[in-house]
Parts: sequence; structure tokens; C-alpha cells
Amino acid sequence: MIVYLRAWNIGRTPFPNDDEGTYLAQAWAVRHGVGLAHYTYWYDHPPLGWIQLSWLSWLPAWLAPDEPTFVQGRIAMLPVAAAGALLVHLVARRVGLGRPAALGAMLLYGLSPLAVTMSRQIYLDNFAVVWALAAFALALSPRRHLWHHVASGAALAAAVLSKETILVVLPALLVALWQGSDPRTRTFSFAGFASGFALTGMFYPLYALLKGELLPGPGHVSLVGSLGFQLGSRAGTGSMFRSGTEAHTLLGDWFAADPLLIAGGSAAALAALAVRRLRPVALAAVILALVAARPGGYLPKMYVIQLLPFLAIALAGIAQTAVRAAVQAVPGSAGRPAIRLTAGAALIATTAALFGPVWYRGDRDTIRTDDTTVYYDAAQWLRAGHIADPARTRVVTDGVLWLDAVDAGFTPGTGVIWHYKLDNDPAIEKTMPHGWRDIDYVVSTPALRGERKNLPTVRDLLAHSTAVATFGEGDGRIDILKVGEVSKGGEVAKGGATP
Repeated sequence: MIVYLRAWNIGRTPFPNDDEGTYLAQAWAVRHGVGLAHYTYWYDHPPLGWIQLSWLSWLPAWLAPDEPTFVQGRIAMLPVAAAGALLVHLVARRVGLGRPAALGAMLLYGLSPLAVTMSRQIYLDNFAVVWALAAFALALSPRRHLWHHVASGAALAAAVLSKETILVVLPALLVALWQGSDPRTRTFSFAGFASGFALTGMFYPLYALLKGELLPGPGHVSLVGSLGFQLGSRAGTGSMFRSGTEAHTLLGDWFAADPLLIAGGSAAALAALAVRRLRPVALAAVILALVAARPGGYLPKMYVIQLLPFLAIALAGIAQTAVRAAVQAVPGSAGRPAIRLTAGAALIATTAALFGPVWYRGDRDTIRTDDTTVYYDAAQWLRAGHIADPARTRVVTDGVLWLDAVDAGFTPGTGVIWHYKLDNDPAIEKTMPHGWRDIDYVVSTPALRGERKNLPTVRDLLAHSTAVATFGEGDGRIDILKVGEVSKGGEVAKGGATP
């Protein structure tokens, strides 16, 4: 049911994010032997996330070969969502939740409108959180086998190599390892964990070292230089507690989508710190929340993906603790399962009455809304042959439509150019000695138009081109622009017709 809910209407909502297209194009580059990215790989993120995406590419190729590429990428995320839901259940059981409560945690995570929306999108955080949950499950293994603890360290390294920000849960994972290890062999367990983490994680800096790109220097990208940008130079999103900031708006969006997990889960995580068995997942949730709340930091929309499963387990765990405490407070209730069932049913009914309507509306909108028709139409237009001789034509697109243009016959990299690279990649600038005049077409999307202030070439292209086809209207429209020419009669053709 959880996977079905994510699959239902997966191509129609939410509106594509340019990051989705970037990761999908990088997975294409890995799959086709181009490299770790479709342009110069500059260590903005570790590559394991999109490497895994490339491994899953057989699924959409089999199920939906004619869909736009961003839809194919989302279909490839379905096994990741399934693995995440199962691991939430497993971790919940290993922190002491009974079967009903563990099932409740999985349903809290699996049916949350916020989780449904975010986990169907092509985000590296979805891969990272699955590996992080696997690390917790292995650290808390009831067998307490040394190799489980080695594997836990390796799983955390895989999580970090999928999305580096997940590293902040390390203290919580160490608490889990302390609880899950035998006191007589705890030293070996921690040594094994450290070995698994180091031996797996070292491949990334070793790759950079062997390429001569570990340290900053003239004429090349570097791992250390990119880390410096991510940690120190990147513009922040402001405080989430100050009205008008990007972070505050984002928090409001998260809360509106799922107040139960965001507010209730956060309160439960704080309470769960006092419960020994729940402390590892509670600490993970609190650390992730504190990182999100730091003033002046950068908070991306998809960060919440890492937080949601830990909030779900904490909330289910505190609910179980509350039910057990209520039952024990009733005289003569010991050994009477009917009382436990009644208390549990009352808690579920109350929660459903309070938050059920919000979840129902959120999930209903997810399976009914159509936000992406303009991308479907633009992808179809590119593939329909409206542009003659695409192999010798240069077109600029956003990240989402880049791979659709490649499928339409445009030359990857220099024939179809991701708009972000126009003023940020010297290799692309060398192929454009005449600037915007060297481009034939622009696929103008909201993401592309949003970079006019930052990318002068994009601004020049939009100022010197005329629409030959338009899909949608308003700020969400997509225009196919012919550079340097005016359409016949000065009119814009609608619905994909070329004047």
C-alpha cells in the first residue's frame, strides 16, 4: 500500500525540481560511461546516490520507456521508498516497540503526505536515509555479532557517500551501538564499526587524491575546495524562527503538509530522550532538527526527508509508552490484554480525529493533482522532431529537460546545454566564442528564468529570442524560444506548433 500510494500519479505531482534533473542526468552519465557527471564533476555531493540511481534505471526502462525522463527517474525511486518503509519497521522493533507500534511507525512514515511527496522525488536524501536506517538496524541487532557492527559502520559510510549531511546522526548511532553491543566485547564492536566506516568512506577522498583533485589548485576542481564552498561560502536561508526568511517559509510548508509528524514527532523525540531504548532514534531526530534550526545556515527543501523516519519511530514509541503507563495505572489491569487494546484503540481514534482530515486532504491532492503537464508537453515537443537536424543544433534547457533533449538527438553537453553551465563552466564558455549568438534554441522553464539575475548569458538569451511554442501560462509556463529570430506575424504559436 505504501509503495502504491507513492506510485499513484507519480509523474503528475509535484512540480519537477531542477535537482531531480541534475541527479538523473548524472546517473545517465554513470550508466553510459561518460563519468561521474554529465559535465565536469566538481564534488558538490558524493556520487553514490546517483550511482545507485543508475543501477535502478532498468525499472523505468521496462515499465515506462515512453514517459518523460523525470517520470522514469521517479519510478526508479519506488524500491528506495519500499526499503525505507521496511527499515522503519525493523528499527522500531529493535528499539523495543511491539508489533502494533512498529507497524504504526511504518504507517506514520509511509502514509504521511509530506513523506509521500518527498520520497517519490529524485533526491539523494532518499538514498542516504535508507542507508542510515540500515546502520541503526545493524547496530541494534539482537545477535550482537561483530560483523553486524562492522556492517553498521559501512552502512553509515554509504549514507554519507549518498548525501553528506546525514553524517550528523553519528552521535546517535554511537549510542545505538553502545546499547546494541555486549559489554564484554564493546571495544571490538566500536573498533569494527570505525573500520567499516573508514574503509568504505575512504574511497571518496582516495578517488579525489588519485585524480589530483583533493586539494585546491589552479586549473582544476577539488574536494576540499567544494567542501569549503558548501560549509562556508554558500548563501544561507535565514532562521526558521524569523518571519520572511526562506527557512521560515519552508518550515511552514512542512508543518502545513504534516503537522502530526513535524510538531507531534518533534515533541515525542524530546520526550523519548528520557526512554533508554528510544534514545538512539530520539537523539537522531533532535540532532537533525537542531542542524535545521541553526541560524544563518542553508536549509534545502529536501532536508526533511532525513528527519521524517526518526520522528515517526519516536512518535510511535512515545505512544506505546503512554499506553503502557495508562494501563499500568488501572488497578488490576496486569495481564488483561483487553485493557491495552482499548487504550491503544482510544489513542489511535483520537489521533485519527485530530490529524486524519489533514492527511486525507494531503494524500488526496497528491494522487489527484496535475502539476507537470507543461513538462510532458515540452518533452514531447522536443522528441517530435520540430527542430530539424538536432545533432547540429544547440539548445539550452533546465536540468529536468536536459536528458529529454539528449533522447531527442541533441549532442550531450555541448549540443544540449544545462543552463546553469553557461556562465559557470569554462569548458562550455570555450565553445561559445560569440556568447548567446552561438545558441539556436532555449527551452525557457521557471527554473531557467529564475536564474536571469545570476547568469548573464541566460538573461541575454531571453532578451534576444522569440517564442515558437508555449505550454501552459503564467509563471509556470514553458516556452520554446528561437534565438535571434522573430516568429511570423510576431505571434506566438500555441500547443507545440512551429510557425
